[in-house]
Amino acid sequence: MSAVPSAVALRIPGFWRRALRHRSFAIGAVLTLLLLLAATLSLLWTPWSPYDVDMAAKLQPPSPAHWLGTDTYGRDVVSLLLVGARASILVGVIAVGIGLTAGTALGLLAAARRGWVEEAIMRFTDFSMAFPAILSAIMLTAVFGAGIVNAIVAIGIYNIPTFARITRASANAIWSREYVTAARACGKGPFAITMQHVLPNISAVLIVQITIRFAIAILAEAALSYLGLGTQPPQPSWGRMLSEAQTMMFQAPLLAVWPGMAIALAVLGLNLLGDGLRDLLDPRLARAR
Repeated sequence: MSAVPSAVALRIPGFWRRALRHRSFAIGAVLTLLLLLAATLSLLWTPWSPYDVDMAAKLQPPSPAHWLGTDTYGRDVVSLLLVGARASILVGVIAVGIGLTAGTALGLLAAARRGWVEEAIMRFTDFSMAFPAILSAIMLTAVFGAGIVNAIVAIGIYNIPTFARITRASANAIWSREYVTAARACGKGPFAITMQHVLPNISAVLIVQITIRFAIAILAEAALSYLGLGTQPPQPSWGRMLSEAQTMMFQAPLLAVWPGMAIALAVLGLNLLGDGLRDLLDPRLARAR
């Protein structure tokens, strides 16, 4: 008999009652929701245009007109932060999606086939881990030029080996269960077993890993934009806001504070959300609560 898929736990009312009592999950969910709301709001409204340059209004302090002041080009900081959230989410969603899709497929294939297939996939992931996101972006930039697309590809490639290793380890544990042995005895093939038994039962592990890798993707995008390899002008980016603010640390230190706080809160929220989901979706920890 197949085990109940972990994802089903998300539809059980008791899960949400425990989630609201879980401090890490609650705080992380609120911070992540604020990030999503900021990105969504930027699609509909910003106090000022984040692309208009007004040198006469540069370096203004916070005021009723500009709630967090203006930058060195006279652009409204609040508008830049809102649109920058959209860029961070875009990079995170696509990059993590690339890593999740390719890495999960490779991990499931390695667990199902074993032998030389598993060995080849694991050696491929070892090779891929030798090229972190920033190094990959530098190589892609040297060939194709700087841009957000190359940053997304670099971060996505960086995520593949992590998802592959986690998927393979979790899937191997499922393949050793009695209900999988029974399914094989009934004549089910590796693909059917993988889709019906293995993948649903490792979904909780993948969900937790998605939130963690999303936070890392936001950090990587900010770092690449800071170096000039990520989001390009005039598109706002939290990382490039930090890069532009470093030359004005003594004249306008708040220019570095606001994007730094945005990055820190976004990463903190996603990490807390991931920790909370790990506790809530782990049956042993769930019973303890």
